[in-house]
Amino acid sequence: MTGGARGIGAAIVERLAADGWLVHGVDIDDADLTTREGNRAVVAAALERFEGRLDAVVANAGFQHVSSVRDFPEDQWDKLQALLLRARSCSRSTRGTRWRPRGDGRFLVVASVHGVVASPFKAGYVAAKHGVLGLVKVLALEGAEVGISASAICPGYVRTAIVEAQIADQAAAHGIPEERVLEDVLLAPQAVKRLLEPSEVAGAAAWLLGPDGRSVTGSPLVMDLGWSAR
Repeated sequence: MTGGARGIGAAIVERLAADGWLVHGVDIDDADLTTREGNRAVVAAALERFEGRLDAVVANAGFQHVSSVRDFPEDQWDKLQALLLRARSCSRSTRGTRWRPRGDGRFLVVASVHGVVASPFKAGYVAAKHGVLGLVKVLALEGAEVGISASAICPGYVRTAIVEAQIADQAAAHGIPEERVLEDVLLAPQAVKRLLEPSEVAGAAAWLLGPDGRSVTGSPLVMDLGWSAR
C-alpha cells in the first residue's frame, strides 16, 4: 500500500487492518516512488515480510500542483507523471509473486474523478490520472490469464491535506478569495455539495479487494457525487 501515512491511504490501511488484512503501508519516508528503484524496493520489502506472497497491491501515493498549462513547471509535470504513472513499475515488480489462492490477486489504483473529467489549472494531474486508467485496462487484460484483476477508484474531492493545501493556489488561479474556493471551485461541478470522507473511499477499496469485488476488472469505480453526470 503506497501513500499509506495520511488521508485516503491511512484510511484504507485502517479499514483493511480492521477487516483482517496484514497491511504493508509505505509513504514518502520509506522510498522515492517517482523512481523505478523506489517501487522495486517497496515491493521487495512487502514480499520479504509476507514470505513471497501478496494478496493485493494498492497504488495510492500522489500529490497535486495547480498552475495554468502555459506556466506549469516542467519539474512538477515530470514528477506528477513519474509518481502517478509509476504504478506500472510497481506492478512489474510483482512478477513471480505468489498470489492468494486460486490466483485471485488484486491490483488497485486510487485514481481520481480527474481520470474521467478535466478541470483547469491541473494539466499534469489530469493527464497522469487519465493515463493510469488506461494502464488499469491493460493490466486487467494481461492479468486475466494469471488470475489478477486490476481496478481503480475515482473519487471526487476528499477531505484530506492535499485538498486543503491547494486552496490558496486555486484562489490565486481563479482570482477569488480563499473562503470561496470550496463552494465556487471545488464543489461547483458536483450535484451533491460536500466533500467525500476518507473512510468512504476506504470502504470502496475494501469492497473491491474483497470477495464481492472479484468481477470488477479493467473499470473504474467513480465516486464523484454526480460530477461526471453532467
